[in-house]
Amino acid sequence: MFEDYQGWFKENRASILEDFFAFLRFPTISSDLSHKKDMLLCTNWLVSYLEKMKMDVEIWETSGHPSVFAYRLTGGEEAPTLLFYGHYDVQPVEPLEEWKTSPFEPQLIEGKVYARGAVDNKGQGFYTMLGIKAFLELAKNSRLNIKVLMEGEEEVGSSGLEGILRYKKHALSADHVFIVDLDMYEEHIPAVTLGIRGVAVLNVTVRNACVNSHSGIYGGVLVNPAQALTVAVGKMWDAKGNVTIPHFYDGMKIFNKKELEHFDWTLDLKKRASSIGARALQKESNRSLLESNWIRPTLEINGMQSGYTEGGFQTIIPSQATVHFSCRLVEGQSPGEVVKAIKSFLACHLPEGLDVKFDGGHGTEGLITSPHSKTARSTIIAYERLFHTRCRSVLCGATIPIVPMLSKICGGEIVMIGLGLPTDGMHAPNESFGLDRFEKGFLSITQILEGFSEG
Repeated sequence: MFEDYQGWFKENRASILEDFFAFLRFPTISSDLSHKKDMLLCTNWLVSYLEKMKMDVEIWETSGHPSVFAYRLTGGEEAPTLLFYGHYDVQPVEPLEEWKTSPFEPQLIEGKVYARGAVDNKGQGFYTMLGIKAFLELAKNSRLNIKVLMEGEEEVGSSGLEGILRYKKHALSADHVFIVDLDMYEEHIPAVTLGIRGVAVLNVTVRNACVNSHSGIYGGVLVNPAQALTVAVGKMWDAKGNVTIPHFYDGMKIFNKKELEHFDWTLDLKKRASSIGARALQKESNRSLLESNWIRPTLEINGMQSGYTEGGFQTIIPSQATVHFSCRLVEGQSPGEVVKAIKSFLACHLPEGLDVKFDGGHGTEGLITSPHSKTARSTIIAYERLFHTRCRSVLCGATIPIVPMLSKICGGEIVMIGLGLPTDGMHAPNESFGLDRFEKGFLSITQILEGFSEG
């Protein structure tokens, strides 16, 4: 059967690329309301594509952009139910001048497809649908119930889908859940991701005067919001990289040696960082780089804004300063409590009289799943058959906001898979996806489906 799927892909290659490029052309930037029409057009395209696969399809309206849900329940009550998750929204394209090709006009160059969403997540979502399509056409025994969920707000936190999930519990119930939005261990070596960190975000703005002030007339008199904020923020870490905010670490899961031995700890993060030109690395005291990235929480400054930053000089005391924070959280930490702790810390360390405003504060929890689940073991077998090498069980420092809640709602075992690589430029200019890995992704889905169909 493996050769049949390879032949199917080769025979249909022209139409596959045509459909893939059509999918990529929709500028589905979920964070930009000016693209709302494009989001709806892409939704309708997905509905049409899935209906041609002879799946039943529903559009789920949310408080934001809609989700598309499709299902084919021909296996019967005794057959396993598999749910595949992906998202059709993408990141903004700025800085546009750094793109070598138009981000929403896909180009195939030296075996790679260049476009926004080429890998994250339209590419991985499309090869998932394609694998299901081929399986439904070719499988001799399709004793499976198959469901697909494609959401439109992953890149902005999934709040719309989260708001309706509890009403969709029956529709989403599944024995095995596949989040197809992750990476390989490294090129030619697949991985199954069994844990991700959660996230919490917070923006803080500190204001003093109504306007920027003359630094000569008011220098030494007015509290400078930029200085006050940077001094307070600088106290959030000690010299060893530990977060000093009281209660920041409350509730976090502490892993014992036996729990950690099931995961592969040989990934070279220093090598991965060098692929993006990074030279300076840090880690928490007494922790390895991987431990710091996979199983420890972090507090990061995402950006700071204040005063005059153009060429030349403008001798002022800025009227306000803003800092953007994000935290990566591990299982057991509450995003709400972490944000509360940060707010309390800043209230104690900023000078009296300043106007302090907080924005954001939303987040999601971290999640670790079992390395012994049937879902994980079957996926590992499928990958090893396809790549002819050992599949690694890993964790991930990143966040997919909807996953923890999906895990609770669906009720089944969950794994996170994908064939992305750091060099694909996810979230960056010139995002790309190699067609060789696109085809391997397609074949991986067919082999997962075949494996479960065979029992």
